[in-house]
Amino acid sequence: MENYDFIIVGAGSAGCVLAEQLSASGRDRVLVLEAGGQDNSFWIRTPIGYGRTFASKAVNWKYQTLPNPALGGRTMYWPRGRVVGGSSSINALVYCRGMPVDFEDWRAMGNVGWGWDDVRPCFEKIERRVEPDGHATTDGPLDVKNVEPFLHGTRSSWYAAARELGLPESEDFNGEHPEGIGCYRITVRNGRRWSAADAFLRPAISRKNVRLETGAWVSRIRMEGRSAVGIDYVRDGRSFSVIANREVILCGGTVNSPQLLQLSGVGPAALLAKLGIPVVLDNPAVGGNLQDHLGVSYYYEATQKTLNDELHSPFQQLLAGVRYLMMRSGPLGLSVNQFGGFLRARAGATRPDQQLYFSPVSYGAGDANRKRIQVDAFSGFLICFQPSRPTSRGRIDIASADYREPPCIAPNYLGTDEDVANVVSGGRLVQRIMRTRAMRALIKKPVGPDITQMDDAQIVADFRERAATVYHPVSTCRMGPDAASSVVDARLRVHGLNRLRVVDASVFPTVTSGNTNAPTLMVARRAADLILASDS
Repeated sequence: MENYDFIIVGAGSAGCVLAEQLSASGRDRVLVLEAGGQDNSFWIRTPIGYGRTFASKAVNWKYQTLPNPALGGRTMYWPRGRVVGGSSSINALVYCRGMPVDFEDWRAMGNVGWGWDDVRPCFEKIERRVEPDGHATTDGPLDVKNVEPFLHGTRSSWYAAARELGLPESEDFNGEHPEGIGCYRITVRNGRRWSAADAFLRPAISRKNVRLETGAWVSRIRMEGRSAVGIDYVRDGRSFSVIANREVILCGGTVNSPQLLQLSGVGPAALLAKLGIPVVLDNPAVGGNLQDHLGVSYYYEATQKTLNDELHSPFQQLLAGVRYLMMRSGPLGLSVNQFGGFLRARAGATRPDQQLYFSPVSYGAGDANRKRIQVDAFSGFLICFQPSRPTSRGRIDIASADYREPPCIAPNYLGTDEDVANVVSGGRLVQRIMRTRAMRALIKKPVGPDITQMDDAQIVADFRERAATVYHPVSTCRMGPDAASSVVDARLRVHGLNRLRVVDASVFPTVTSGNTNAPTLMVARRAADLILASDS
């Protein structure tokens, strides 16, 4: 068996950051195991290629949830990255830290060292904030670019509608005043996706003390008593075992990290016994506390040209492709999510409770169950709202002792009255926006359900029928001080076990208010500091 100091399971967003940080001194040997393959696909590199990787089994786990009772028994498609870079290689590139109060909540839940003042420096260390002219104002490894001048002209309608309603504006959702409407920053460099693999992993694997193994499907954690000592994995039909001299670190994400813990005997004892898995540690919190953002989009045919006109037909796609290849510009070099905001919709709200997306493109004509993204033939746009802080909790549990079998994902969407009330307030906020003069001037006609004509009951009924995940699952290995209700402590060590940590979005105590890739990177950067501090 080969020996390494650290074994990192998963070359996704968190694993890439850890590989770079833990190998920087040159003292420790680091092995990174990734079930997927390399990230050299043209469609990964091209920002708009998100529409292709969304359903590509070559780079995507393509998970499916169990039927959700509150959504009429509908199942939900969950794309997750199965490739070097993980979901940062297939996402829509939006970079949002979240609201500072999100992390104050983490600290208030007993997680010492995870308040806003603690995590803000970690965000700053990873960010290279790039202005439209290419000038960088910070020197981190991850490009976070302001592309506002290059965004679609419908932004004037978006801002005009907000001003009619007196809504606040934010110059930067990652700045001092993140509340309000504005434009999203995205992770691109020179017109190409700049993933966690680009920013962190590639510098790491250029070092002699780092090894990346792709196509490596981890089957279990090797345990001696209550200590993690290594990993078993399968590659090209052959079984391998590797030893960790110091730590095993799980970075598989919200689905795969609890799955691997349960396969290794850490989880609900009754479930493990039923599946014939020897119990190492009975902890029902493993796989529990699942949270996710659920949103619904409203589609409209527009009175002016939108990105549909540049992306629908093969000829238009060819022109856009030539422009992109020659100049790294145009719609292929941007995210489909261009505008949005964080706003308070409920009366008396003390923080933003809704995230909005306003996109100058429409796809699928409102098909919430789509498995691919196909731009509509007409000039169209969409507006989407997602309640920011859902209170429903679901679970992820293994269905079999076979590591190749996908787990059972039960999100329990809209499981509380509070979540339903937030759907109503979010719908009413969108109603007000769509009834402004600015939006009415942009609308030719609605495509599918028209939010402006709905009462409260209709808003909820439509949400139950059409809402879909916004791809932000978190918290299945939740961080907390209580070993009975959480999985890891504030140093991300698995409660009750030695030499084993979890570092990814599964440790979030609660879901942040917005997109989850940025805080996942932050968690990994903070974790690296904690791990390296244990050396001193």
